[in-house]
This record gives sequence, structure tokens and C-alpha cells, in this order.
Amino acid sequence: MTTIPDRIISLLPSATDLLFDLGLGARVAGVSHSCDHPGVAGLPILTRSIVDSGASQAEIDRAVSEAVRAGQALYTVDGELLDAIDPGLVVTQGVCEVCAVTPGTIEAAVRFLPGCLPAAQVLSLEGRSFAGILDDLRVLAAAAGVAELGEQLADAAQARWDAIKPVQTAPRVLTLEWVDPPFYGGHWVPEQVIRAGGVNVLGAAGIDSGRTDWAAITVLDPDVIVVMCCGFGLTQNAAFARDLLQRTDLRAVCSGQVWAGDANASFSRPALGVVRGAEVLAELLRGHECAGESVRLSL
Repeated sequence: MTTIPDRIISLLPSATDLLFDLGLGARVAGVSHSCDHPGVAGLPILTRSIVDSGASQAEIDRAVSEAVRAGQALYTVDGELLDAIDPGLVVTQGVCEVCAVTPGTIEAAVRFLPGCLPAAQVLSLEGRSFAGILDDLRVLAAAAGVAELGEQLADAAQARWDAIKPVQTAPRVLTLEWVDPPFYGGHWVPEQVIRAGGVNVLGAAGIDSGRTDWAAITVLDPDVIVVMCCGFGLTQNAAFARDLLQRTDLRAVCSGQVWAGDANASFSRPALGVVRGAEVLAELLRGHECAGESVRLSL
């Protein structure tokens, strides 16, 4: 018989969101430093980043690149606290070492401790596409003992995704997950663009986001640019998007088609919010702002 965990540790924001969607918030016993769901206030925080999140985008990119080249983990886990909580389930991810804790970091944190990890199930979420996100939801629900509810939520998300009405004009869209230097959207983001009716000019579904440069972007000259920098909400992404307005050699800038979105809520996290993100994209491709979720920047 499978043991149903009564204490769950979530080490990434998307997993925390999914756990609360599954009605399991009361069983979440600890979270990462970047988990911002309202229900986690006051819970133990088990991680920290070695990168200063208050630095400029260029400085953050430099620090991340140097750490990766050196083989240094970007996050640390409080192994002693993890051991003290003694969870039955620890949820992490293997999609992106820049975004959140990976299984290897957890293992390093508790390697010399006698307690929880050998007994706990460590579940690594791996979804790199919309279908993959729904698969992760089902796997997480099963691990937490609510498999039927997971199936219901996945089916409802798929139905809502399928119901999105795409624009018919097929504008050429560039999504930016970082601005300085520019990174184009990957994983499920190209699917969001396509579902909304756009033509995704950089990136492919299920493939990592990637670095580009402004010379290449100028050659592509997309009709629409959407700034959705990973780890940031609407206000900060609007500020990043505003910096693009000086690039008057770009069609999107001159035509007033530079937009910002709430990456945390709708784009950068592999959770059910990506459905809302595709809906928001469909609206902005029609020229409609969604209050609190997208904003258009113009000269």
C-alpha cells in the first residue's frame, strides 16, 4: 500500500501552486525562497539563491553564467531543516538549473545527515510542454494520494486550453524571457503563442529558451514583442519592456506592439497558469490589455 505523505516540501513555486490547486495546502510543510503563493506565509523556507535578485539583468546573467561555468549550484538547501521537518514527499524539478533546486542539490544538502531523505519520496517534475505540465500534475496528485482530482484538473485545463479562440491574422511574435541580454521563450511558451494564433519567430515547443542578440532580432523584425522575464511580475516586466522603446528600428516598437506580461502568474512557471497565459496572449494579439495581467508600452 502506498503511504500518503502528510508533510510535503515544495522547492519550486510551480509545484507549490499545483499543490494548492489540488487542495493540499494544509500538507505543505516547507517551501523555497521563491514560492510566493499566499498560502505559504510563515512556512519554513529551505532554500536560498547565490545570485542577488536585486542586481541588474546584465549582472544576474553574468553571475549565473560564471556559476554554471564553474559547476557551482545556483541554490543551496538547508539540509538540517529538511531533516527536522522529516517530510514524506519532496517536490523539485529537473527542467532548468537556473530556475529552481534540482534533485542533485537536495542530495548534496542531506548527504551526511541521518534522517529524512532516504525515507522521503523525491519527485522531480520534468514538464517541458503543456502536455508535460499536465502529466506532472497527474504524477504529483498520485504521489500525494489524490490521483482522481489530478485527472479532473488536468482534463479541465485541457478543455480550457482547447477553447481558446486564436486570432486569424497570424502576427509574428517574439517572446522575451530576458532582455539584457535577450533570451527568447522556450518550453511551453511557443505553444502559448501558437494557441493564441501567433507565429512564434524564435524558440520551439519543448525546447529550452535560448540566448539571442539585438542584431538577430532586428533582422527578424517581429510584429509583436512580449516581455515576460522569468521570475518577475507585471510591474517589473513593464519596466523592462519600456527600455525596448528606444529601439525604433523595430517594427513592433514603431507600431505600438511592445507588451509586458506577468511571467510568474502566466508564462514562466510550469503550472496551470500557462492556460491563462495563452488566453492573455490571444487578447493582446487582438490589441486588448488584460488589467493586471498585460500592458502595452508605446512611444
